[in-house]
Amino acid sequence: MRIRPPRVVPALFLAACSALLTAGSPRNEPARTAWPTYGGGPDGIRYSSLGQIDRHNVRNLRVAWTFDTGDAFPGSEFQCNPVVTGGVIYATTPKANVVALDAATGKLLWRFDPDPAGKNFVKTRNRGVATWSGGRQTRIFTAWRQYLYSLDARTGRPDPLFGDHGRIDLRDHLREPKDMLSLTTPGVVYKELLITGSITAETLPTPPGDIRAFDVHTGALRWSFHTIPHPGEFGYDTWPRDAWKYSGAANNWSGMALDVARGIVYAPTGSAAFDFYGANRAGDNLFANSLLALDAATGKRLWHFQDVHHDIWDRDFPSPPSLVTLHRDGGAIDAVAQTTKQGFVYVFDRTTGRPLFPIEERPVPPSDLEGEVTAKTQPFPLLPAPFARQMLTEDLLTQRTPEAHQAVLDRLRTLRSNGQFVPGSVAGTIIFPGFDGGAEWGGSAFDPETGLLYVNANEMAWILQMIEQKPIAGATSGKKLYEANCAACHKEDRSGAPPEFPPLTALSDKFSNEDVTALVFRGTGRMPAFARLGGSAVDAIVRYVMTGKDTSASGTAGDAFFMKYRNQGYIKFLDPDGYPAVAPPWGTLNAIDLNTGKIAWKIPLGEYPELAARGMTNTGSENYGGPVVTAGGLVFIGATSYDRKFHAFDKSTGKLLWETTLPSGGNATPAVYEAGGREFVVIAAGGGKSKDPSGGRIVAFALPH
Repeated sequence: MRIRPPRVVPALFLAACSALLTAGSPRNEPARTAWPTYGGGPDGIRYSSLGQIDRHNVRNLRVAWTFDTGDAFPGSEFQCNPVVTGGVIYATTPKANVVALDAATGKLLWRFDPDPAGKNFVKTRNRGVATWSGGRQTRIFTAWRQYLYSLDARTGRPDPLFGDHGRIDLRDHLREPKDMLSLTTPGVVYKELLITGSITAETLPTPPGDIRAFDVHTGALRWSFHTIPHPGEFGYDTWPRDAWKYSGAANNWSGMALDVARGIVYAPTGSAAFDFYGANRAGDNLFANSLLALDAATGKRLWHFQDVHHDIWDRDFPSPPSLVTLHRDGGAIDAVAQTTKQGFVYVFDRTTGRPLFPIEERPVPPSDLEGEVTAKTQPFPLLPAPFARQMLTEDLLTQRTPEAHQAVLDRLRTLRSNGQFVPGSVAGTIIFPGFDGGAEWGGSAFDPETGLLYVNANEMAWILQMIEQKPIAGATSGKKLYEANCAACHKEDRSGAPPEFPPLTALSDKFSNEDVTALVFRGTGRMPAFARLGGSAVDAIVRYVMTGKDTSASGTAGDAFFMKYRNQGYIKFLDPDGYPAVAPPWGTLNAIDLNTGKIAWKIPLGEYPELAARGMTNTGSENYGGPVVTAGGLVFIGATSYDRKFHAFDKSTGKLLWETTLPSGGNATPAVYEAGGREFVVIAAGGGKSKDPSGGRIVAFALPH
């Protein structure tokens, strides 16, 4: 069955006249000597028109300067894509400080620390800043915990006219209870508006993922788009009647793209909470898992596309979209391309939302979990071809050793594995590509010269295993409360699934009971607040987490957000030695021709040094952080954790032209800019993933003087 094109506001067709078809597209922009926004520009294509560094001289690239943030700590991650404008680099650090550096030398100009006493610090992820300039003023917008700050770009001091002495509380204007939310990826700036998404918890209770626009001068809320529709709003009938009062997430955490000329912001959203069981949110659940095109001035919906109906697989849109220009039948089409965790690429007309390649709605299997009603069909794009393998079968299992093969074969035969959209089960269901993709938050790069889209991918299998829960009421124990509220992320044995969900077995070595109690009460980042459980229940959870000993709790645990099933945890399908159960490649870099929908080239990305030393090379590996592409004919990407390499590939062929080893894994997207007549490529080297030690260095490369 062919998918219907989305509804289109008639007035938008006027915006598709020839004058606007070319306005604001990369082919008409001047050379980008800076990297003025997250992703390089509002279009999010991660392209630089600089060509001083090219295919012929990239082998001469050297470290030009290094800046140590000085605030890395065990387990921290450093995922910032630096912004470069006016000869200054603005970047966030592992502890969510903001630093301003001289772009030519790396010299520190100023530093802003939102928590100088260090009393409220918990692990956070922050991928950069947003900037606004007007007249002689430039403002830097950054988030820490629930606060959004506006900083003077010259001094790093909070703007006293913005909100409450330079900051606003992102929880304001949301329904009660006001649980924790923050920003992972910076918003986009349109005229006098800062448009943001949010990072929320993935279990209930958690706030709704409203997309909001704030006044850049005062911090006042200018508009809000409800991703969980209220009564009378489009999409309200795709949820239970009162879902807008209690359901949460459906949030834009991965970033947005902005068509400045048309005044359209494109916001991809994630799944609704709870991620893996949706009995309390029957229906397709618009606008979760949707690509939204909104009027940037008002927040009005122009069109949307939902790529997962009633998501129970954590299939968030994982990255910002790319605003691209395609060529067909001698004409140009301005389009938006969106990558997915499934390994799909969707391509739509930017103005109308019309799919530029066919999409089919195909039947998918139902769930056998009590209370769960899955969607009968899900969308599958016919082109471009998937850039990651789609189904784990026995012939795709590892052959690394006979013992490893037999172990994972035996395990696979106990699990369900039949491609995309097979519901989670008590027996266990293979998710392939895994919960981290396919594509992930690093984003894709687009070359306007060739029409190639570059996207790196994980090709790991994960296991979604569901566990039945019993309601908890009255007096109970810390262990039972922990299992009901915390084990879905941190596992029953408190071992976690690092680095995403840290282990809790050694908390007492780092934190006091008071510290952990405060964190459990208020929540942070993706962790919801548990104040609703009551003081006695929270105390019992904390005692169990800190000591491993079970104690009783009086009072009621509460059942307003009770889920009959929860997931066992975030489980990678690995062999007995800890390597992926699937045969290589375990990570790839792909070039996709968006004019034809064909894959131009595909190469393994990354390797395990200990396996390479034994002759098993080019395996690919898990990779986090995206690519950039330049007019010099190059694709730069770090991303690989185990080997900590930073690479330059020929953008036409995928041939490796240069690589170096970073001090820590470059799990971030690079930036390209010019300063003092030299072209620089800069990347945050922070590690912290895949057992790579954490670091906090920003490393800039350039050709020798």
